Parts: sequence; C-alpha cells; structure tokens
Amino acid sequence: MNVLLCPLNDPGYLYPALAVGRELRRRAHTVHVLAGPRAAPPATAAGLEVSAVTDARALSVTHWTVRGPEQYTEVARAVRRLRPDVLVTSVLCHGALVAAEAAGLPVVVLGLAAHLWPYRDGGAGPADAHDRAWRLTETLKHYRAVREAAGLAPRHDRFPDTPLLGTAFLLRGHPVLEPAGAELPPAVRHVGPCWWEPEPSSTEPLPDSKPLAYVHLGRTFGGASLWPRLNAAFTSGTYRAVVELGRSGAPEADADADLIVGRRPWMGPLVDRADLVLTNATSAPVLAALLRGKPLLVAPNGSEQQVLAAGCLRAGVARRLPEPGASAAELRAAVEVTARDPRLRARAEEIGGLLAEGKSETRAADAVESAAH
Repeated sequence: MNVLLCPLNDPGYLYPALAVGRELRRRAHTVHVLAGPRAAPPATAAGLEVSAVTDARALSVTHWTVRGPEQYTEVARAVRRLRPDVLVTSVLCHGALVAAEAAGLPVVVLGLAAHLWPYRDGGAGPADAHDRAWRLTETLKHYRAVREAAGLAPRHDRFPDTPLLGTAFLLRGHPVLEPAGAELPPAVRHVGPCWWEPEPSSTEPLPDSKPLAYVHLGRTFGGASLWPRLNAAFTSGTYRAVVELGRSGAPEADADADLIVGRRPWMGPLVDRADLVLTNATSAPVLAALLRGKPLLVAPNGSEQQVLAAGCLRAGVARRLPEPGASAAELRAAVEVTARDPRLRARAEEIGGLLAEGKSETRAADAVESAAH
C-alpha cells in the first residue's frame, strides 16, 4: 500500500501523523510525508521519506483559513507524482480533503483530542450544541471556498459535517473527554494519542531548587493573555515554571518571575519532571500530561481550548486557573493545590493508563488500511 501523509506541518498536527506513518512503515507499506522546511527534519528523524512542498506556508495551521487553495495545489501535485492509495491528513487541512475527492482517493483525518463539531445525539446542553453548530458553520465556509477554487461542484450531504470527516476521522483522546451519552458521527472514532516527538539532543539543564510546573501556551483567539497571571503565579512562590511558547507571540515574562521561557520541538522530558501542566488546553500538552499522569491547570480561550478544557474538568483531571484579575496569592495557591491534589493525580494516572493501553498507532494504522481497501 502506498500512503501519502499530508498533515499540517506544525508539531501538534505533524507528530501524530508521523506516529501513524511509522506504524504503517513497520507494516511494510510505502509512506511519504508532504513536508515543508521545518517539518522535514522531524519527518526524517521519524524514519519516513519526505516529499517537499514548494509553498512552506500552505501546510501551516496559522494560515489554514486562507491557504486552502495552496494546500490543494500541493497535495494534488504530490498525488499525481506519488500515486498513493490513501491519504492521511489533519483536521483543518481542507486542501487535502478536496484533493482526495478530486482524485477519487480515500482520506483518513487525524483529529484533536476531543470532537469539535455537533454530535449526532446528546451532548453537554443547548449552549454547547450552539457553539458546536457555529464552529461547524465557520469551518464549512473555508472548506467550501477551497472546493470552489478547485472547481468541484457543491456537495449535498445529509449531514453537513460529512465532507470534513473523510473516510474515517480519528480522535486522539478518550471517550471520557466527551460529554456522557454523546453520540459521535459514524465516521468518527477514538484511537488515542498517536504520540511521537523527536528525541531531545541533550537534557535541558534546569535548577532543582524548586519544584517544577510545565506551562504550554496556545493562541489567545482575542482572549486574555496568560502572561499577567503567569508572572503573578510564579513570582515569590513555591514553584518554578518552564514555559513553552509554541505558536504564541513574544514572551512577556517579568524579570523577577521564576519562568524559564523557550520554544522546543519536544515536551515529554519536561512534563516528566513537572508536578503539573498549566495550559490553554490544546491537544498536545493535555495528552502529554495525561500520558504521564500529571494534573492539569487549564485556562482556555477560544476554539478547541474551550471544548477540551471542559472535557478535562468533567473527567476530573483538571482545575481551572483563576480568571484575570485574581490576586497573586490566589494564582500561586491554584498552582500548589493542583500539583498536590491526590484525586486529580490519581484520575490523570487512570485516564493516562487508558490512553496508553489503547495502542493508538495500531488502531490508527488499522483505520488507514481499512480505508484503502
């Protein structure tokens, strides 16, 4: 079987696809990764063959709302050149979905840790259902624009989310992160984290005079920046924080705040050393925390963050960071209480065990093989 991985090239999307690609390659399938300059080194480190893109921004999640036609062009060109039997892509990579349809190929979509769009039945109530419907409507606007640019006729599906789900849509979390009784669309299933990241070239030296928190920043989506609360929580407190900037903007750490700030292509070794993970609640840091049995302190803004934070709170693995305007004492206490809460830790260890036992790469590779046949 000839497989073309065409994920978004940012680590949170790229690395799970590489995990699946490694399992497919282990099964003796031919696997190519469509990658720009920043994605090529980790793809090579994963032992997979790289197919270079000419437009490095086409597969960037930062540009997913405006670069869909360029995504389509890059994926369609790779399909003509490599003649794959099946595509594997990321949620929000609409150009790959349209290219697969145009070529008559099956496509497997790697989703996030929780489902973002409407359920077929059930859910967390009217407000949640409204938010999911709005999110789907906005996503479909961008998808349809890519279809139109590619010259494909409009679709008329019974359920509007059908074209976004591909042949199979794989969630990387666990059912416990969805509302109780929620019914997913038939194409959607949980496989688990599909965890992979590059090995660090060396161990990052960190002072050991204080216990450690790992902080992973996401986009703000027009919401409140975490920096004022981080500066307050980690000044004159018990904990030191290692802060991963990810796709967030420039750091705003105070000089006297106990914060070690950087951008790293991996997080696992730092999460291993931390007592808790503080995050806006995007998939990668949440899954990293759960796989290692670490409690979460969540501060969501928009999009995925609200959905996954709610799932973590329902599942009993997280507390919510006090809102902007909270005192420094309240913020420091939130860090300390979360780190020392035995119930949070036990629940995180329990769910992390479920995720690890799920053999996620095996399940995902099975889904790809099934889609191709």
